[in-house]
Amino acid sequence: MSRPATLGDLRSSGWVSRPVKDEVRDNAIERIRAGEPLVDGLAGYDDTVLPQLENALLARHDVILLGERGQAKTRIIRSLTGLLDEWTPAVAGSEINDDPYHPVSHHARALVAERGDETPIEWIHRDRRFGEKLATPDTSIADLIGEVDPIKVAEGRYLSDELTIHYGLVPRTNRGIFAINELPDLAERIQVGLLNVLEERDVQIRGYKIRLPLDVMLVASANPEDYTSRGRIITPLKDRFGAQVRTHYPLDVDTEIEVIEQEAPALDAGGLVVHVPRFMTEVVAEISQQARRSPHVNQRSGVSVRMSITNRETLVANATRRALRNGEAEVVPRISDLDALAASTGGKIELETLDDDGDEQVVGRIIRAAVLQVFRDSCAPERLAALVRAFDDGRAITTGEDEPSARYAELLDSLPGLRDALGDLQVGETPAAVASAVEFVLEGLHLSRRLNKDPLAGGAVYRARG
Repeated sequence: MSRPATLGDLRSSGWVSRPVKDEVRDNAIERIRAGEPLVDGLAGYDDTVLPQLENALLARHDVILLGERGQAKTRIIRSLTGLLDEWTPAVAGSEINDDPYHPVSHHARALVAERGDETPIEWIHRDRRFGEKLATPDTSIADLIGEVDPIKVAEGRYLSDELTIHYGLVPRTNRGIFAINELPDLAERIQVGLLNVLEERDVQIRGYKIRLPLDVMLVASANPEDYTSRGRIITPLKDRFGAQVRTHYPLDVDTEIEVIEQEAPALDAGGLVVHVPRFMTEVVAEISQQARRSPHVNQRSGVSVRMSITNRETLVANATRRALRNGEAEVVPRISDLDALAASTGGKIELETLDDDGDEQVVGRIIRAAVLQVFRDSCAPERLAALVRAFDDGRAITTGEDEPSARYAELLDSLPGLRDALGDLQVGETPAAVASAVEFVLEGLHLSRRLNKDPLAGGAVYRARG
């Protein structure tokens, strides 16, 4: 259906102007009433973060999201554009999306005064009503609010002419949502420039006796102040935010797995069949959970969910590399692939230890703790007794990424108790799946102190304790 093209047509259509916070609130009410989430794809936030966010939007508050890295703060902010009307009319040619009924810029006021009901109208999509700025120390008032445009002055306009103003990001997001990421990084003198935006709902540009009553919803993100040493949010600015919503990491392994499976790309290995057993995904998730509880990891910095995602990707990549080198058609990650996670884990955590242990030793302990926890949760002890006894006659098994999957599959018939030990894992009996399950069970038995393990380059030898 064609949209009104002039101010007169707009009035005749019955369109009603609403402040942006009322618009967001009304659309949020519709979603809540329909039982739909305000933000899609946020695992683990249904009973914690989302209710607080709903309250803030229903109360028409400006919001600051406070949390460590990797807690979906930016995703939440960007998703709020979905609560704006899809299309909104504005005075044609306006730099600040002037409301046709209540124009505030010099251009829009003059055009409406001159053309009246013939004032041309343009329709703006909701995506154009969202502005975002990553706070950096070099961010200036000119970037956010505006400044004199020397080119317009050079064209012959007087400095006192409002048309010489080059509007900053905040005015250009008038009638929309403006987001500032990492707010504490913004210099304190620049934060002062936002005070009027949040309270008086206007901006003032130096050297001009003008006042622009803006209609903006302001959303910001920040890390906890007790961690960041780069800056802080000044108290008057923090006081002007209506709501502070605290985000958090997944509280359990199941939620962590849900995030991993949601965010990890489709498993594609150049035509090879890729399968990640549930217990290997649990190990990846448990590594992050263990790191968040480790006294050797800086918990103020946090352990991002991105670590779980990249660890899953690295695990599959290493398994793919092994399958390609061994000429196998199926890719199934094994315990021996976990050594590759040092590259994707080390850069995601900050250590806080006075011991002589380096990064690799700490990461190694975290990985072993994760494997042991998943093993205890996955394998019934009574199924393992026969397998442990099978090693008492001096049997030893060599594992590693160079070992072909077919050799592990042969163990099903030659190693008593192995098939029963794998029963709880439900991986089937394809060679690659059996190889993954065998390495997991053997490593779990070693970590449970029921088997000995002799490390080798790229692998290990498991044998009876004695």
